[in-house]
Amino acid sequence: MALLEVTQIRYVHATIRLDETTATQVDQYAAFLHAPADDVVDKALAYVFAKDREFQEFLQSPEASKFSPSLRVRKPTNNSAEGTVKKPANSSASGRNPAASATGVTA
Repeated sequence: MALLEVTQIRYVHATIRLDETTATQVDQYAAFLHAPADDVVDKALAYVFAKDREFQEFLQSPEASKFSPSLRVRKPTNNSAEGTVKKPANSSASGRNPAASATGVTA
């Protein structure tokens, strides 16, 4: 059995609108963590989704599959970095991973 497990992560490019104060705090939290802002938004949303018990119940219902997508997701191009494995945010000298910060949610 392998000692390391490498998972492929498929990223999408999405455009969102944030309150100016929220956007500033996302950048500040990213600086605090020495991580890309995209990662802060992604991990914060994943945390909220996992902790919200009502949402978890909703996901188990037939209603969950009946939704109209409202997130503006760009279609990947043939040359895009979609599906690449993401390296830790602190893997470079600056503490930022340029490939990782170019993917994900745009704040």
